[in-house]
Amino acid sequence: MARLPTLNSPFLLGFDEIERALDRVTRSGSDGYPPYNIERLPGADSSPDRLRLTLAVAGFTRDQLEISLEESQLVIRGKQVDDRERQFLHRGIAARQFQRAFLLAEGMQVLGADLVNGLLSIDLARPEPERVIRKIDIATPEEPAK
Repeated sequence: MARLPTLNSPFLLGFDEIERALDRVTRSGSDGYPPYNIERLPGADSSPDRLRLTLAVAGFTRDQLEISLEESQLVIRGKQVDDRERQFLHRGIAARQFQRAFLLAEGMQVLGADLVNGLLSIDLARPEPERVIRKIDIATPEEPAK
């Protein structure tokens, strides 16, 4: 079945990249692990509002986590290795791996990340864009020579 374009209005010009990004997001399946929150934090003084992405990564150390910016995607990976020396009578907490990707809008900046009490927090900001108003001159054909 052919998919109809989401942004097919004749008034939306040059939004092909956004449509491809929406396709990418809807196609990427996720098992829901690790759970996460996204919250808006008010800006202070002249700084813009920030976003804080918080992932529940209990049991992971800093060395087992990796955060990277790949083109316009924020990718968080976690990798735990089984400790073969330990003998479990019951194993309810599995050593697991994960990868979570978040598509960032153009201009978004990653301010930093920290790991506290099993919660990985990543702060993001998008600076306010400059308001640009530009007058476009209308060209007229040259008048015939007399």
